[in-house]
Amino acid sequence: MHRLAAGLMARLEPEVAHQLTLRGLRAGLGPRDRAVADPILATQLAGLKLANPIGLAAGFDKNAEVPEAMLRAGFGFVECGTVTPVAQGGNPRPRVFRLPQDRAVINRLGFNNAGLEAFAAGLSRRPAKGVVGANIGANRDSADRIADYVMGLRRLWGLCDYFTINISSPNTPGLRDLQTGQSLTDLLGALAQARRALAPQRDTPLFLKVSPDLADSKIAEIVEATLAFGLQGLVVANTTLDRPAGLSAAHRDEAGGLSGAPLKARATRILAGFFEAAAGRLPLVGVGGVACGADAYARIRAGASAVQLYTALVFRGPGLIADIRRDLGARLRADGFRSVAEAVGAR
Repeated sequence: MHRLAAGLMARLEPEVAHQLTLRGLRAGLGPRDRAVADPILATQLAGLKLANPIGLAAGFDKNAEVPEAMLRAGFGFVECGTVTPVAQGGNPRPRVFRLPQDRAVINRLGFNNAGLEAFAAGLSRRPAKGVVGANIGANRDSADRIADYVMGLRRLWGLCDYFTINISSPNTPGLRDLQTGQSLTDLLGALAQARRALAPQRDTPLFLKVSPDLADSKIAEIVEATLAFGLQGLVVANTTLDRPAGLSAAHRDEAGGLSGAPLKARATRILAGFFEAAAGRLPLVGVGGVACGADAYARIRAGASAVQLYTALVFRGPGLIADIRRDLGARLRADGFRSVAEAVGAR
């Protein structure tokens, strides 16, 4: 039934299909994973206990409306957002384009979301069971973007299991400038100061989400800054502005961030670079082009402690989650690994 629904949704305009999907999930019509948990997939990410390392990437549930439904579907963890302090409509429509021949999507949404208060209300309704993260960003017209991130951290503290600091979306002009140099130092310093004041209530891991378009020379700088300011991990990587050769779909030249299969090679390569630079000091989450068990396994062997996906769901539907878990478990056993953690960085 859910595969049929996914096929029907693919005929609709992307944002219309997405809103109908969220409406159905809110009504309790989402899939329920009834498979027995495979113990080989149980793992940890920055101290968070995961039933499996397959996570839902940010972008699907921007306003924290359906994290429970996605956990029931079989994800090991769910990341909601990106949320900004003040609600904003994002960029003009159309702004999401499917590239079915390429198994890809281009979006230039621009952090459209209902704002921190609506997001906080959504998180407050979620059950205690299951790992749910908050992906926080800055408003497009903000006079102080660093203050926006601090505001998000403070408002959502205690409502989520981890935070991802999103400074790598290509659809908010100037946002990626925060990834390096003094801008990164200022941002992480402000977050560390705010966190010290909040931590007595409950310490919560912070991850930094980076771009796949970074120069290799910036990787070590980001790793060292992340460590220096006490963050717990990196999410590698966001969508790309690059357009790899061979794209064939009609919308291939649309502006925005490209996700899906064409991002896989670039995202895996930069993940391996971050794994080398981190040298075991930081856990990494691998994102970008994960669409099957082989993709998840390759990302783990390249250095990811866990992976995330979203675009593949557009083309495969929710049954994909169980397929990936089964295949990943089989691959780990076939290569003699006793756990996900043993395979991290084994390439």
